[in-house]
Amino acid sequence: MLRFLAFFSALFLFAAPASAHPETPTQTTYLGNEGIMVSDGHTTILFDPLYPNGFGTYQMVPEAMRNDLMAGAAPYDNVDAIFISHMHPDHFSVDEVITYLQAHEHVRLFAPSQAVDWMREETEDEAIFDRVIGVGLERLDAPLSFKEGDLEIDVVRIPHAGWPGRADVSNLVWRVTLSDGITVMHLGDADPRDEHYAPHDEHWMVTRTDTAYPPYWFFTMGDGPQILSTRLNTLKATGIHVPIELPTDLFVSGADFFHTPGETRLIEKVGVE
Repeated sequence: MLRFLAFFSALFLFAAPASAHPETPTQTTYLGNEGIMVSDGHTTILFDPLYPNGFGTYQMVPEAMRNDLMAGAAPYDNVDAIFISHMHPDHFSVDEVITYLQAHEHVRLFAPSQAVDWMREETEDEAIFDRVIGVGLERLDAPLSFKEGDLEIDVVRIPHAGWPGRADVSNLVWRVTLSDGITVMHLGDADPRDEHYAPHDEHWMVTRTDTAYPPYWFFTMGDGPQILSTRLNTLKATGIHVPIELPTDLFVSGADFFHTPGETRLIEKVGVE
């Protein structure tokens, strides 16, 4: 853990100052399952974009989109960073992530240490790990905050849904502020019980999130609705991880969610007319 903190501190000290780009709207593009791309026209980030299996239940990234992403074709030609929530096969493809990093030498990867350890088992290409940041948080550890170029990044470990049955899975909730000041949050497969979130109340309150991307069950299960409305300090939420066969309770909830790869949403800064 100390090694990670030292590295994060170095990133903070030498990071370039963020700049605003108010003329370019920030947009989120849905890739599939929990894969999304967020771009403000200057900075572009991906969450859980490459994964090998939807288990016949969840949306896969369409082949043409996946090919363009891997090739770095527009609109995936200026990716700055990839964030991985956890290492399950509907979120993370170890082989494709390695191949992607080898092909795109400016892209950084932020992932749980579990995923990074797996990558090291699958490749002898040590060069890519200069751009790989592993986060080894445990449950109830204090969140980490650091900077990488134009990005301001906060991360906290929240248990995977089904806790405590999957307590060994490192599921990370990433909160990222882009160069234009827009802040987004990706929750991975977070469990919808407030007991996981209450201990980190100061973390949620210190930065307002413009749009959060929770798994769909947050709109209909457990403490999920309360967590979204009062705990996470976010004005808007768009659901992800939505099954191909749309759950009836999600449909009737009136919640916003991604369901068709290629869908987009514009993000407006909270409090800005």
